Amino acid sequence: MKTSKNTMFSLIVAMLLPFASFGQARVQVIHNSADLAASVVDVWLNDQLLLDNFAFRTASPFIDAPAGVDFDVVIQPSSSTDTTNALARFTYNLTDGETYVLVANGIVVPTGYNPATPFDIYVYAMGREEATNPANSDVLVFHGATDAPVVDVVETGVGAGTIVDNLAYGNFAGYLELPTDDYVLAIRDETGTVTVAMYQAPLATLGLDGAAMAVVASGFLNPAANNNGPAFGLYVALPAGGALVELPVYTPKARLQVIHNSADAAATQVDVWLNDQLLLDNFAFRTASPFIDAPAGVDFDVVIQPANSTDTTNALARFTYNLMDMETYVLVANGIVVPSGYNPATPFDIYVYAMGREAASNPANSDVLVFHGATDAPVVDVVETGVGAGTIVDNLAYGNFAGYLELPTDDYVLAIRDETGTVTVAMYQAPLSTLGLDGAAMAVVASGFLNPAANNNGPAFGLYVALPAGGALVELPVYTPKARLQVIHNSADAAAAQVDVWLNDQLLLDNFAFRTASPFIDAPAGVDFDVVIQPANSTDTTNALARFTYNLIPTCA
Repeated sequence: MKTSKNTMFSLIVAMLLPFASFGQARVQVIHNSADLAASVVDVWLNDQLLLDNFAFRTASPFIDAPAGVDFDVVIQPSSSTDTTNALARFTYNLTDGETYVLVANGIVVPTGYNPATPFDIYVYAMGREEATNPANSDVLVFHGATDAPVVDVVETGVGAGTIVDNLAYGNFAGYLELPTDDYVLAIRDETGTVTVAMYQAPLATLGLDGAAMAVVASGFLNPAANNNGPAFGLYVALPAGGALVELPVYTPKARLQVIHNSADAAATQVDVWLNDQLLLDNFAFRTASPFIDAPAGVDFDVVIQPANSTDTTNALARFTYNLMDMETYVLVANGIVVPSGYNPATPFDIYVYAMGREAASNPANSDVLVFHGATDAPVVDVVETGVGAGTIVDNLAYGNFAGYLELPTDDYVLAIRDETGTVTVAMYQAPLSTLGLDGAAMAVVASGFLNPAANNNGPAFGLYVALPAGGALVELPVYTPKARLQVIHNSADAAAAQVDVWLNDQLLLDNFAFRTASPFIDAPAGVDFDVVIQPANSTDTTNALARFTYNLIPTCA
């Protein structure tokens, strides 16, 4: 018998009229029996057809049902005409004013099912047709997978943790009153350590704030042992009924950036393979990939090969990783592949930093991850001398990360010093503000050789920046310390009425007259330099009238 939806509801109303003198309850029926013999059934209320050709993984809307009186729910094959020789018959006496969720589940014809858990209707009183708090989504959880073990449900997306503990087949976990959000659900065995499957529960994306629903574990973990029946999944029944909504499978993933900082000439360009798939082709020294998705929760190989490689056999280097779901990683390829001619010949490796960032944690800052990747550089400090921030990295050794510096976006001057903090190796500008890097995250790597001559005349030392979008690393400009200097001629000696002033061997002030002054000019700082006084129209600094040696303090100390 086929009826339209309106006709069906008319029949439901008509068949409930005899019970009008009794109380009423609200009832929703969910068909979750994965038995192929029950893929489509008829549901009878006493001798009235309630749900015609009721399909697996569909639900009725909430309807009124008689309360305070016994009545039968009868399950029959589809297109049945009466309730004789019923597949299953259940008698209920509902409480007036109560709301019920009924889940039809289990195996009707046991042949070919393992286990052949008998068909039953599982009843949950205190059902809900809407959330108790309009900002929440209320979720009733039911375990209806006959071959699935006792399970935990662990939320891993927003960090809610274990939200269902030790749920056995045929049981309800009760309503979870969840803030409406998008969740990731890991179905685990009762130990909480073995993940059976993972699913997305995008309650916010689906606009389910204020809604109540039932989520049922449905189908078989091992269809091959169960007549090749429907596979396991999580399905949602909404109060309006209809086809259950399948929750999408969630594939664990991490975010990953690779930075090529190996200054070995043999690794000037390499191929990077992810398992047996070419990830980065002809990947050049001092370049970075963008952040990309990478598999999480499973072992995978990163293989380094020479440029233009065609497979991963005879790899230059192979590394196996198992990344955490939803974590972000920065990987720096560094060190020496072919040791001849390098001192020290620090072996090639890939250095991994978890908790990477693609944007600053504060939009007013620039978050800077620092990595020491110069094989012949000592343990160093990084001292900021521009705005007076002082030591921002202390005792950083080769192959180590200093972690993210959360710096107000400004233009900085960085002095790279030995671990005593007294000997400056090099100085660099870090013009974060000028470059518009507010809100950005980045990795700064020490790169190349302090002594190229001892390292196959390889690339010289410098600081280079990898941005999240990848591409060629950005070189930080060398900073030359300087002071500001004004010279005033106040010698009243007639022999010095006009003089030449030399800075080292460069004429600084020509025919410089008594009672005149130079403007403020740049002068070298942090190094010894000579100021030489000569008669006017001099051509060099030999036989100087006077010579003075200075070492000025930089403007940015």
